[in-house]
Amino acid sequence: MRVEIERVLRETAGNIAPGVPRALRATAARLAGEPDLGVPSALPGILSLRVDGDLFEDCPDLDIGYIREPDRIQIRFVRALDPEPAAEAEADGGKLAAAGAAAGRTAPRPGPAAEAVAVRQVADAWGRVTGWLRDHAPGSYAALRPGAGPAALAALEADLGLPVPVELRVLWLLTAGDDGVDGGGCLPGNEALMPLETVAAQYRTRRAFPEWRASWIPVVARGTADTTSGLYLDAATGYLGRWSRYGEPPAEEPDTLVTYLEETADMLRAPDLATRDRPGLAGGVLVWAGGPTPAREADWRPLGG
Repeated sequence: MRVEIERVLRETAGNIAPGVPRALRATAARLAGEPDLGVPSALPGILSLRVDGDLFEDCPDLDIGYIREPDRIQIRFVRALDPEPAAEAEADGGKLAAAGAAAGRTAPRPGPAAEAVAVRQVADAWGRVTGWLRDHAPGSYAALRPGAGPAALAALEADLGLPVPVELRVLWLLTAGDDGVDGGGCLPGNEALMPLETVAAQYRTRRAFPEWRASWIPVVARGTADTTSGLYLDAATGYLGRWSRYGEPPAEEPDTLVTYLEETADMLRAPDLATRDRPGLAGGVLVWAGGPTPAREADWRPLGG
């Protein structure tokens, strides 16, 4: 039986823990001879297999999901199983539920199936964005930072005082910020994915404002050096919101992080259908019509017809 590991998993598994790539390869070899090891999961067509991390150096217990076809197996996701005690997990869930109630919404703590879906959706959407950048805007692609490691994410969670939602954790495992070109990032409006240190600094700054809620995590800034406005992710509801330093009240966006990234990828690959902003190129750099920087405005060419 042929066993495949999705490319994004091969590239990012080591960000979970150093021993995870080795565990994935060993699991793939085992599945080649025993393709029905897994049990049906809550995801249609996905089998789930638990792997004992103690069998591998520097590896947590893992939940590995795969699809089985007549002639092949494809490993679709890997998730580190939460080692924290149940009481501590319930406390974290209560913290987010309370924050959600204060925001007028509540969101249940996601289970393994929901987390697996989020992992795949974010990885697919962001992979489409970065794949396009690599092929068409190498300057913007080169400005993306490598993914963060588990220690950096744990330090950020300690700084924020709340757990990072799984979809945001996956994004930061893939890319831990955008250094941009000429002050502009690769997201619509030339906004930029914040580096983790900027996230922590902005969170501390914004918490001084009475309207800022504890569950709001800054994610996207107006530019690489401009944090006067941007997007936050509400860890309690899963929805994005927009803040501004200019006195406007924070506004909810009709997006989750997944839908925002999916729409960004769609606009790059079908620019004639773009509704939020129009992408273009200037000297190998992605520049959105919402605000070409003066240094590149003369060279800017829209994508599409």
